[in-house]
Amino acid sequence: MTAQATISNPPALGTLLSGEAKTLAGWAGQFESRRFAFHIAVIVVGAGCYGAAMGWWRAPMQALFVGIKFPLIILLTTLGNALLNAMLAPLLGLNISLRQSLLAVLMSFAITAAILGAFSPLLAFVVWNTPPMTPDVKSTTAYALIKLLHVVVIAFAGIAGNVRLFQLLAQLGGSRRVAQRVLLAWLAVNLFLGSQLTWIARPFIGAPRLPVVFLREHALSSNFFENVFQTLDWLVSPEPPNQPGQKP
Repeated sequence: MTAQATISNPPALGTLLSGEAKTLAGWAGQFESRRFAFHIAVIVVGAGCYGAAMGWWRAPMQALFVGIKFPLIILLTTLGNALLNAMLAPLLGLNISLRQSLLAVLMSFAITAAILGAFSPLLAFVVWNTPPMTPDVKSTTAYALIKLLHVVVIAFAGIAGNVRLFQLLAQLGGSRRVAQRVLLAWLAVNLFLGSQLTWIARPFIGAPRLPVVFLREHALSSNFFENVFQTLDWLVSPEPPNQPGQKP
């Protein structure tokens, strides 16, 4: 089968998910518009389905908004990470160009989006069996657990997408030790940039006492990590004094 046929046929996704090092190295080394569009399509469909499942608990309009926002966040994170990773990789012993960095990161997020798309029916099932969101739902454990469930699933998909490319990094750098260093650095960049962009683009699950909007009015207040730690503290506290995300 020719490379051109592989791009347009379903096995291209299987090749991507299996992380075949030599093939992925060839993809990263040469830009091909149809393959580039294929990876973007995987991100739009996979992340869009997961985003719709995420926002459905609040309202159908919230599902539509999140289904649009989530792929956009991943694509913006891809661009930002490609620039940062292209600067980090040579410092860690892997000499790659900006184009190779962009294509490698794009493939990584395509894998992540495919995994999220596979999880979307499961998350939709969880939402379907969760009590409807009401004005007092934020005082219940259900809201916190669903929020943390999304954090765990997204983190798992993101890590899996990067780990799947470990063989690609080893192939490009010729050293597993160099690949490990670069992979850890890329994971740190992905976590920081992606999570903060996600926080700015909220709401995703939505809040019962707030209207359904595309972006919050005070999108730049607080940060993602502070909110997650507050939620964990609220869950494990014997007598939680405040609801998650609230200050005394």
